[in-house]
Amino acid sequence: MAGRIEDYALIGDMQTAALVCRDGSIDWLCLPRFDSPAVFAGLLGDEENGFWRIGPACADGANPPTADRRSYADDSLILRSEWDTLQGTVRVTDFMPPRDGAPQLVRIVEGLTGQVQMCSALRMRFSYGRVVPWVHKVGDRTAAVAGPDSVWLDTAASTRGEDRTTYADFTVRAGERIAFTISWQPSHRGEPPLPEPYSALETTAEFWREWVEQCTYRGPYRDAVIRSLITLKALTYGPTGGIVAAPTTSLPEEIGGVRNWDYRYTWLRDAAITLSSLLRTGYRQEAHAWREWLLRAVAGDPENLQIMYGIAGERELVEAELDWLGGYEGSSPVRVGNGAAGQLQLDVYGETVEALHLADRAGLAPNDHAAALQLKMIAYLQEHWTEPDEGIWEVRGPRRHFVHSKVMAWVAVDRTVKLIESGRAVGPLQQWRELRDAIHRDVCAKGFDRERNTFTQSYGSSELDASLLLILQVGFLPPDDKRVIGTIEAIQRELSTEDGFILRYRTGGPGAGLDGLPGDEGAFLACSFWMADDLAMIGRLDEARVLFEKLLALRNDLGLLAEEWDPRLKRQVGNFPQAFSHVPLIDTALRLQRAFDLAEAACGIPDPVSFSHRRCPPRGQ
Repeated sequence: MAGRIEDYALIGDMQTAALVCRDGSIDWLCLPRFDSPAVFAGLLGDEENGFWRIGPACADGANPPTADRRSYADDSLILRSEWDTLQGTVRVTDFMPPRDGAPQLVRIVEGLTGQVQMCSALRMRFSYGRVVPWVHKVGDRTAAVAGPDSVWLDTAASTRGEDRTTYADFTVRAGERIAFTISWQPSHRGEPPLPEPYSALETTAEFWREWVEQCTYRGPYRDAVIRSLITLKALTYGPTGGIVAAPTTSLPEEIGGVRNWDYRYTWLRDAAITLSSLLRTGYRQEAHAWREWLLRAVAGDPENLQIMYGIAGERELVEAELDWLGGYEGSSPVRVGNGAAGQLQLDVYGETVEALHLADRAGLAPNDHAAALQLKMIAYLQEHWTEPDEGIWEVRGPRRHFVHSKVMAWVAVDRTVKLIESGRAVGPLQQWRELRDAIHRDVCAKGFDRERNTFTQSYGSSELDASLLLILQVGFLPPDDKRVIGTIEAIQRELSTEDGFILRYRTGGPGAGLDGLPGDEGAFLACSFWMADDLAMIGRLDEARVLFEKLLALRNDLGLLAEEWDPRLKRQVGNFPQAFSHVPLIDTALRLQRAFDLAEAACGIPDPVSFSHRRCPPRGQ
C-alpha cells in the first residue's frame, strides 16, 4: 500500500525522478524521462504494479518498518534513511547520478552498528505496471526486458527470483557497505556499462555542492529556500531546459476524487515563474536554457501558443486513462497526457513576457528572436484579449472573461512597451500604450464589484478567485489602492480555511461546480503564499510572517510540498513535489527579506524574522 504523499522523498537526475517512501520502498519511477511510462507504479496501484523496497527484514506478514530518521546529505538530493533495530543500526543512501549515459538509480546499504538482516525486493513492471518483463541472468547481472526497454540490476548480493520478484537477503555489519544499482537501456542496445556506485556518490555530492554555492540568497529562511531551489533544479529536464510542473501524475487533489491530472509536462506559466525565482537567486544558466527551450517550443507560431508542452517541446499531449491502475487511495481515474494543452489561457502570454522581461533586466545576453517573439505575442493579444478563455486554473466548464487573464494581458503589453521604450525593440509604441490603458480601464470597469469593494473572478460574476492576489504583485495597481486592500480582505473572509490557508475558489461541492468538475479540493499552497506576499506589500508584515511560517510547517520532514493541503484530513494532496508550491515559497522569502530591509532602514528593526507593522517613531525621537 502506498504511503501518505508527504511520506515520500524525491531523488532524481534532472531527466527523471523517483519517490522513496519512509519504509524504503520506491513506488514511482519513470524511465528514461519524466514523461516515460513508469517502471514502478505502485504509487497509483498496488505492489503488483511495481516497487523496489530495501530495508530491515521483517517477519512474514509483518508490515515493513519505517525509517527512524531520514534526511538529505547536506544541500543535495542524496537521501539517507536510517533504521534502528534490536540488532543494530543501518543506513540506506538513495540517489540518481546526474547522467551522461544510461540513467541509474543507486541504493547503498551501510552498517552503522551491530549487524542487521536486510531484504531487497525488486518487482519491475513496465508500461505503468501493466507489463511483466522477461527477467533473466546475464553473467552476474540481472536483466528485465519488455519491448523497447530493459532495466539491469547490479549488486554483489546474491539474488533469487520468486513470485515474479527479484529478492536479495543479506546481512550488513558495522562498517560494511553493499550497493544495488538499476540502469535503464534501450533493449536493442544490449548491456549498459557497469555502474560505479561509490564514485558516483562522490560526483553526485560534488555536483550539488557546486550548484548550491551559486545561490545568492542569505536571508533567515535560507534552508527552506535552498531545499526549494534544489527541488526546482530536480524538476528541470537537463537536455532541453524544460521544467516539469511535478514528476507525478494523478496524485489526487481530493482523496477518492476525480481531480487527478498528469503534471509531467512543461506549463509555460509554471516554467516562467520558476525561471523568475532562479534568476532572483543567482541561477542564470537555467534561465538561459529555459529561454532557448521557449524559443524552440513556440517557434514562429505564437498565434497557436499552447499553455503546456512536452519537456522537449512536444505539442501532442493526448489525454488517456489507465484503467488497470486503481488510483492513489482509490482516487480514479489515473490519467496520462493532459487535455488542457488545447485550452485558451490568455494569461500565459503575460507570464511568458514577464519571464523574458526579467531575463532581460537580469542581464542575459539580448536575443533578437526572443524580442521578435514578444512583439508577435502582443500583436496576437491586440486582436484577442477581449475573448473569454479557460483561465489560469484550466476550468473544464464554459469559457469566461477571467479577470486574472485580462490583468496578465495587461502585463504582457506593459512589459513590451517598456522594452520598446528602452530601445531594445521596435514596435508601435503609442498604439500599444493605448492598448495597455484600454485593458486597464476594461478590468477596472467590468471586473470590480463596487458594493463589496473587491475584484471578482470574472466579468459579471460575484465569485472570488485567489489569482486576484496577483493584481498587486504584477504592478497593475499600487499597494495603497483601496480596491487592492478590499480584494485582499475579501479573499481572507471568503476563501480562507479555518487555519488561515487560501482556496483557489469555491468548487461547489459534490455536483459540477464553477470549474465543471465534481467534488472539492484542498487549500492551494501557491495561493496561500500569494496572500503572505500581498500582506507584506501592504505593510502587514507580522501577519505575513505568521502565515509564511505556518506554510513552512506544512512541508514534510524533508522540506517538500505537494500542490495542496487538505484542511480536513490535515495532509498534503495533489502531485508531488510541486514546482508551483516551491516557487512562491522562494518568492515570499525574498519579499519578506526585502520588507525587513526596508523596515530596518526606516526604523532600525534589529531582528529579520520579528517584523512589526507598528508605525515608525516620528523623526527626532
